[in-house]
Amino acid sequence: MKKLALALLSIASLAAAGQKDVKPMQAHQDPYVTGGTNEEKLVQEVRHQLVMLPYFGVFDDLGFTVDGSTVKLVGEVTRPTLRSDAENVIKRLDGVTKVVNEIEVLPLSPNDDRIRLAAYRAIYSDAVLSTRYGFRALPSIHIIVKNGNIRLEGVVANEGDKNIAGLRANGVHGVFSVRNELRVENGR
Repeated sequence: MKKLALALLSIASLAAAGQKDVKPMQAHQDPYVTGGTNEEKLVQEVRHQLVMLPYFGVFDDLGFTVDGSTVKLVGEVTRPTLRSDAENVIKRLDGVTKVVNEIEVLPLSPNDDRIRLAAYRAIYSDAVLSTRYGFRALPSIHIIVKNGNIRLEGVVANEGDKNIAGLRANGVHGVFSVRNELRVENGR
């Protein structure tokens, strides 16, 4: 049986939470299951390289799977250069023979840009959320906006924070829908 190491994750959320054991939500492909020792090392290196990308930010969502020496990149980003940078940095890793890049570049839209900024202000201006999640190099609540729809990704400390972030995002003017896919630490 072919060993498959799934390491699809919301990179920033796991990096911000510093956890390997975050349980995924079924609606988003974020399982993190390590394979053998070599794959585990490769998973750690891929995660590190993606988190270190210079233009990876709160409006992007990156993920990956590792299957032997093949790395599949997935997610949604606002800049085409981030998509190509992610592929290029992973291609250079020892142990990677093939990179499948399925990262989607979000469409250019002044309305989506307005919604991104408004959602960011709404979520990170909340006293609880800004103190707990906003003062990090890479905030753990990611705001993905596509065609006027918001999807929240990342890891939060408790169900209350998840609900507050969802309510704040729902209050943004001009949003069609909000999918709150935030995960609670320790898999709750």
